[in-house]
Amino acid sequence: MVALGAAALIIPNAMAGQSEDNNTAAAPKTFTAADVPDVASQLEELLGGAFAGSYYDGDKQQIIINVVGDNSQVIQQIESVGAVANEVENSTEDIKTAEATLKADASIPGTAWAVDPKTNEIRVTADSTVTGDTWNRLQSTVKSLGEGMATVKKSEGTFKTFAEGGDAIFGGGARCSLGFNVTNSEGNPAFLTAGHCGVAAAEWSEEENGAPIGTVDAETATFPGEGDFALVNYDDPATQAASTVDTGDGNQVEITQVGEATVGQPVIRMGSTTGLNEGEVTGLNATVNYPEGTVTGLIQTNVCAEPGDSGGSLFTADGAAIGLTSGGSGDCTVGGETFFQPVSTALEATGATLGEGGAAGGEQGAGEEQGAGQEEGAGGEEAGAGEEAGAGDQAGAGEEAGVGEEAGAGEQAGAGQEEGIGNEQEEEAAEDDGGISITIP
Repeated sequence: MVALGAAALIIPNAMAGQSEDNNTAAAPKTFTAADVPDVASQLEELLGGAFAGSYYDGDKQQIIINVVGDNSQVIQQIESVGAVANEVENSTEDIKTAEATLKADASIPGTAWAVDPKTNEIRVTADSTVTGDTWNRLQSTVKSLGEGMATVKKSEGTFKTFAEGGDAIFGGGARCSLGFNVTNSEGNPAFLTAGHCGVAAAEWSEEENGAPIGTVDAETATFPGEGDFALVNYDDPATQAASTVDTGDGNQVEITQVGEATVGQPVIRMGSTTGLNEGEVTGLNATVNYPEGTVTGLIQTNVCAEPGDSGGSLFTADGAAIGLTSGGSGDCTVGGETFFQPVSTALEATGATLGEGGAAGGEQGAGEEQGAGQEEGAGGEEAGAGEEAGAGDQAGAGEEAGVGEEAGAGEQAGAGQEEGIGNEQEEEAAEDDGGISITIP
């Protein structure tokens, strides 16, 4: 909302301009990815059933608006605000109907789907466990949706949550990553992480077998179901929880706002196993059928992740909190699909706000800046969540959490280090902190 605070004025003025000259189309404007939610939502309301999704063209810095049909007036309305109209076949209603069919007939563990506005299709993915009759069932369901409605492809990996490795936060035999520091509804410090981490253990510490530093808010922890998020309240209300992401290279990114994901948007992920990795958003409102159950409302990306990155931060270069690492397939060697819990919906569900203080969670819109007080303590002493990076040598970390079948979590690299660092380097890598920097008085 900050990025396009005047967006409400753009469209009305554009409409007035159309009445003066309906035959003159404005040249496409230059936008940032953060502009897309505001412009797209206003055009969706304006265009009604003709609106069929949107995405961001990063190369041209343009907002693309999908429309059904070739109504010249609709196209002029889009062009008048500087966006680009793209005529497609499938309406939003048609796609929703197709998604409902997939949910009813193809909710098979190891499958996932999300809408790809660039192709105006539902992109269905099946991992390596979907074979034989289940693969045939999935293909048959996709085919029944009609030509041009959905595509299905195989993934070499296995869809799983990423809680087995890592060294940022420890609880109940599982290791995860801290996502973003927040202020809970009572005004006390807390942090967000993945829901499958939150339901695995009630208490979390900075080092394996260490003293707990936070307790999960069990009433709001969600997994599986409508999301994958948990709020962990710091046990000491005097904890200084800076609103920054430690990028593992001695630098930090200040997190100053909450952002809504947009297809085509460049994003950065930080996790305690694989460190810093980049990519872009490839799908929204994704449904993932994990072995533990179905999770809906996720963000799909091509950013790699590995066990231990669960709960870690997905953010933008300008400091917008986007998501929390949920799971996916593949690794940071071969790549794969990854899914993230939107931060905005996690904050809304838990009643928390981003950073130290600021406006109430319900008043926090996409891209809305927080109060200056949230930056306080950003440069404070780092506690180094999971400083003893080599402490997680035990195999099977995360087995108690029911979040995956892979053992050998201790084989993952230390906090914040890049992939490919071997076990012999764990002691050196232990000095890196893969999560949000925190200070425990």
